[in-house]
This record gives sequence, C-alpha cells and structure tokens, in this order.
Amino acid sequence: MGLFRTVARTTIGALFIGHGTQKLFGWFGGGGLEGTGAHFDQAGLHPGRRNALAAGAAETGGGLFFALGAATPLAASALTGVMLTAIKTVHWPKGLWSSAGGYEYNLVLLAAVFGLTENGPGEWSVDGLLGRKRWGTLWALAALAAGAAGSAAILAAAEHAEEEVTVDEPAAATT
Repeated sequence: MGLFRTVARTTIGALFIGHGTQKLFGWFGGGGLEGTGAHFDQAGLHPGRRNALAAGAAETGGGLFFALGAATPLAASALTGVMLTAIKTVHWPKGLWSSAGGYEYNLVLLAAVFGLTENGPGEWSVDGLLGRKRWGTLWALAALAAGAAGSAAILAAAEHAEEEVTVDEPAAATT
C-alpha cells in the first residue's frame, strides 16, 4: 500500500512547508521576509528580501506538492534548488557535520527527496490517483538537474546584484 512512503513524503513535505512559512511569514519562530532577507544579504544572496521570498515560496510550494505527491519531480526540483543554495552559501564552509552548522542534514533531505521521487509518491498521492505511482531514475535525475540549474541561476543573479551594489556605492558617495 505504501504507508511508510506516504508518511515519509508527507513528513518531509510538511517540514519544508514549515521552513518556507518561517521565511515568508515569520511563523514557527522564523524571521519573516525582513529577518530572513537580512540574513540572506549577509550570506551574499542579494537582494536578500527577494531571495527570501523565492526560497520561502519554493519551500512552501514545493513542500506542499511533495506532501501531496503531486507533480513530484517538479516539487523535488524546487526543494533541491533551495537545499543546494543553502549548502553553497551557508553550510559548505562549516564542513559536513550539522553539529558544526554543516550540510549533513541538507544531504539527508536531498537523498530522501530523490529516493521518493525515483520510487514515486505511491498509491495514496495525487500522482498515484493520476496513474503515476512511480517516476523512475531519469525523472529523479532530471529533478536534480533542474534544482541545480535553479540554484546556479539564483547564485549568479545574487552575484550580479552584489556587483551592481558595489559599483553603485562609490558613485553615490561622490555626489
């Protein structure tokens, strides 16, 4: 029947929804767009508020779709993009272990998302109701590639925005 697949999918999706709403609305002790945006600016994700909105929307929407087992590869790509960006900007310099702020937990989430994407959301899902109980390896790899491309695009845009701020600051100081 896929009971534990359903439990895993809904648990992971619900936790991503929680993380997304922390960023968007400040729920569950989160910083909301302002606090998260300031944190993102410090992490080099310029402009921070816009990137907080994008990350919060990806986690909330991706988490909802993942929990429901709806368009599972699309949901997985949204969640993957956020996790890869978090690894690159925050966790990578701290090493592997989460006890030191590293990327261990992000890797566990990525592995779970890919396993559930490859094996499919199961019978008790929107995809299952539409006849797609399993997606397969190619769909899981496509979700990984799309998430990685999305993360790369966000990081490139943030770098470009930081360059614009750096170029504009001296001009503003001379007027």
